[in-house]
Amino acid sequence: MSNAKPQGTMLGHPKGLFLLFTTELWERFSYYAMRAILVLYLVDKVESNGGSGLGWTQADALSLYGTFTGLVYLTPLFGGWLADNILGQRKAIYIGGFLMAAGQFTLAAPHSWMPGLETTMFYIGLGTLIIGNGLFKPNISTMVGDLYEEGDHRRDGAFTIFYMGINVGAALSGFIVAWAYTQFGHSIVIDGKEVFVNNWQAGFFCAGIGMVASLIIQFIFAQKLLGDIGTVPAAKLEKQKNEAKGEIRKEPLTKVERDRIKVIMVMGLFTVIFWAGFEQAGGLMNLFTNNFTDRMIGGWEVPTTYFQSLNAIFIVVFAPVIASIWIRLGKNEPNSPVKFALGLVLLGIGFLFMIGAVLEMGGDASAKSSMWWLVGAYFFHTMGELCLSPIGLSMVTKLAPLRIASLMMGAWFLFIAAANKIGGLVGSLIGHGGDVEDQLANAMSIFAGIAITAGISAVILYFMADKLVDWMHGAEGHNETEEQALTEEIAVTADHEAIKH
Repeated sequence: MSNAKPQGTMLGHPKGLFLLFTTELWERFSYYAMRAILVLYLVDKVESNGGSGLGWTQADALSLYGTFTGLVYLTPLFGGWLADNILGQRKAIYIGGFLMAAGQFTLAAPHSWMPGLETTMFYIGLGTLIIGNGLFKPNISTMVGDLYEEGDHRRDGAFTIFYMGINVGAALSGFIVAWAYTQFGHSIVIDGKEVFVNNWQAGFFCAGIGMVASLIIQFIFAQKLLGDIGTVPAAKLEKQKNEAKGEIRKEPLTKVERDRIKVIMVMGLFTVIFWAGFEQAGGLMNLFTNNFTDRMIGGWEVPTTYFQSLNAIFIVVFAPVIASIWIRLGKNEPNSPVKFALGLVLLGIGFLFMIGAVLEMGGDASAKSSMWWLVGAYFFHTMGELCLSPIGLSMVTKLAPLRIASLMMGAWFLFIAAANKIGGLVGSLIGHGGDVEDQLANAMSIFAGIAITAGISAVILYFMADKLVDWMHGAEGHNETEEQALTEEIAVTADHEAIKH
């Protein structure tokens, strides 16, 4: 949001994009490593019973998971406001990254260090993570948009590249965290039987190392590759720009700005539905993988967290394919609302695979479903995500007024916060213990309900698409700048006045 833009490009994009790509890669490695083991850690038995977890029920663990991931997307609303008005984006990223690293290392503290206070320290670590994330998350995304002038056609492609960075980190996380908690685990003998105890704290420690790497990279290269981007609060820059033009806004928002914000709000409602389903990956689907899936290949059992990397691997492989498809379609490229609707359809198809997994078990909880059902579900969920998530981030940066850009990005994450909490509550409907057969039947109902809801929502959004594009006032279409959209608005208003008189 500074006029002092850095020089130099790589692969047709500003070099700063690839710095932000790398910074986000390691931050997302940290987050997804922690997310991959959070529920597994919570439901694992306590030390006295041969485990290194907290011994919670599945339903309680999934409810907490929903609360945590919801707050992870809620706090960016406040972090965005602080960056826009007080800190500036870059300083917010540094503070947030430090707090996130501190939170991960707090979770990594062995239980033996704090007998009787394990749950208290867990909540302290989780809370620190949430606050730090609120400062980091909205501002790194907004800075990607700041690299491009309004109307620059490279912006959607930039967010797709940025999204690949997110998912390279996420892909690495599932494998490395599995290595950590198994490599540093140990075997004990209980009632004459040898039991292997996973070291979940080693996994959290790996997540902390990833966050430290993210901070170091940003600190060393930011000024060189980003110039002054993110160093001055956006509200201050907006005021300076208006003063330079001799403009003083009397109304908070123009009609064009209000309409564009309406689009963000409406699309946000549909993104809630998508993410409430999608986020079952780290919760209900994670437990389904652990308890009901045949993970044996030959004599080797695939670690549960490996499946958490499938989504990220698919994104790294297919993101360039999807991006090239949009480019090849040219004038026939679907608009953002239609892409969102397609994403919802693909989410629903993914849950049809999960229904297939339950049906294969035939109601027998002692049976195991094929892991290929999970692979299919994650594939279609990923295709849906590629149609929705990077497009949503790009849309917010195109539609949000400059002076509240980070705040609007925070508002966008607020919808995802609601989705994560709803997703956790939906997942917890699997039940508090009880018969495993009942849990399996509940899982079937949850998967079917999400598939049906996604399909109906897609149809509704498809028929709303044209109206939403009208409210964008040229942000998608032939008018690429707000000035052009305002000119069109004035002309239309003049025509209406002529007809009235």
